[in-house]
Amino acid sequence: MKFISHRGNTIGKFPNLENNPTYIQKALDLGYEVEIDVWVEDWGVLFLGHDEPQYAITLDWLKERLSNLWIHCKNIQAIEWFNTTKDFNYFWHEKDTLTLTSKNYLWAYPGKQPIRESIAVLPEIYQDNIENCIGICSDYIKNYKK
Repeated sequence: MKFISHRGNTIGKFPNLENNPTYIQKALDLGYEVEIDVWVEDWGVLFLGHDEPQYAITLDWLKERLSNLWIHCKNIQAIEWFNTTKDFNYFWHEKDTLTLTSKNYLWAYPGKQPIRESIAVLPEIYQDNIENCIGICSDYIKNYKK
């Protein structure tokens, strides 16, 4: 089972900390993978942030954490830019039932479970049935890892 922190959250939703590089690193240090929101401007200028580009990051920052990040592309430039790379696990979605990540994972929208072999996103919102999932992305991921 993959345990994925949603924007760095592990024990609840903290919007003022989400997507902050230090906050993300804390979740990684606790042994979780992390879903992050990435914006790209000017073909390669990278930012973290949910509703807008907020925290500047470098390509090296991403590469150092490569195997533990789930990159949610937040603008068209981000999906175009990541589509030229080979190593990152990235995706685009809005309210689709599910999307396929670049590493062939089924990323399921909240409230759409059960979907076999998928990543259940925020299953706590709708008390989703997660028994057939291969991973969970949650603001409360610590509760699922028990």
